[in-house]
Amino acid sequence: MTSIAPARDAVVLDADDWHGRERAHAERADTLTAGHRARKARGERHPIEDFLFTYYSYSPALLRRWHPGAGVELADAAGTPRAAWRWYTAGASERALRVDADGMRAEKGAMLGLVERMLRRTAARPAQFGCFGLHEWAMVYRQGEHRHPVPLRLGQAATDEVVEAQELRCTHIDAYRFFTPDAIPRNRFAPTRESQPEVEQPGCLHANMDVYKWAVKLGPLVPGELLLDAFELARDIRYLDMQASPYDMEPWGGEPVRIETAAGKAEYVRRQREFAERANALRAHILEGLPGSPA
Repeated sequence: MTSIAPARDAVVLDADDWHGRERAHAERADTLTAGHRARKARGERHPIEDFLFTYYSYSPALLRRWHPGAGVELADAAGTPRAAWRWYTAGASERALRVDADGMRAEKGAMLGLVERMLRRTAARPAQFGCFGLHEWAMVYRQGEHRHPVPLRLGQAATDEVVEAQELRCTHIDAYRFFTPDAIPRNRFAPTRESQPEVEQPGCLHANMDVYKWAVKLGPLVPGELLLDAFELARDIRYLDMQASPYDMEPWGGEPVRIETAAGKAEYVRRQREFAERANALRAHILEGLPGSPA
């Protein structure tokens, strides 16, 4: 059973205010997805930026839809298309709408509880910064065919040597599950879907990309501005993820972070720490806005 409790007293946004926020949100979303939409129309793929739309399977249209978040009423919204959207209900004032947090809790309580636990527990754990992005290397270790149709920067033999010279320390199930059979026993941990709420930690790039996924799953409970912040964070992390990978990403603007060197490891950890701070700030903002969460 979820711990999310009934909403606090609602804040009321007048029509000009929320329409302005809605327009600004759509413009920002369009800017963030413009490259992906143009490449899709041309039948092209960008192995860094377009990954987010396949890994998470969330469309640009979803990003474009603005929600005010829980505990907010939209004045004069009853006659707009939003009135037909799922998880909206009448507000306390005439012709107002608000997010139906009670209805979501009744139907999706287990999912909401899981998302809250994932956000809260991940943020509370000490961050680990010793993985150096080797999960992508473990996905090609001793493997002739690779997930991405991109040449290996060092070639297969030298890539394998980098893996063998390091300890694999991946804690994220959705990275670990793509390890090659030879790489799996080299990992210090054996994460599972069941253990995910107990092992996720904020130093992990994939866990921090997943803040975007959790924000989407919370739907209209999360203000649209936070959703786009989470998407931007995931995009920025994906660049480091592939810059530090064994692939040659320079043709797509991914100057390599050479984690096989001391300087590359230091650069990776510096940026990893920055992402951990950004992700935990987002986790805190999302949790603060959830009904029943501490302000």
